[in-house]
Amino acid sequence: MTDTTIELRKKAKGERPQYFQDPAIDKVLAITMALAGEVAVLHDQLDTIQRLMEKGGTVTRADIASYIPDLEVREERDAWRQTFLANVLRIVHQEREELALEAGKLAESYDAAVELVTSEAA
Repeated sequence: MTDTTIELRKKAKGERPQYFQDPAIDKVLAITMALAGEVAVLHDQLDTIQRLMEKGGTVTRADIASYIPDLEVREERDAWRQTFLANVLRIVHQEREELALEAGKLAESYDAAVELVTSEAA
């Protein structure tokens, strides 16, 4: 029997994208998202264990590994994940909304200035 293990790269090629002016913020966000991913996996594993226990009997690692969630379970988990990520990223979303609001105000004041100049010229 041959070994069919696939070895994946541990690092992505190229430079890491920078989203914030301070690279430390990008690093903290990357760490936070890695931890959030681990929490989501643990949540799904715990949910699997709880569902298997509700059926009764003992639960083995093989039972957990072979569990395939149905559509309803996947939808419940997806909804939980959406809420969880919204909570984790709340501050980022708030900052983005504030920047969009500020950009909208700038656009309005620019449009008002253009309107003022064009109306005076006429």
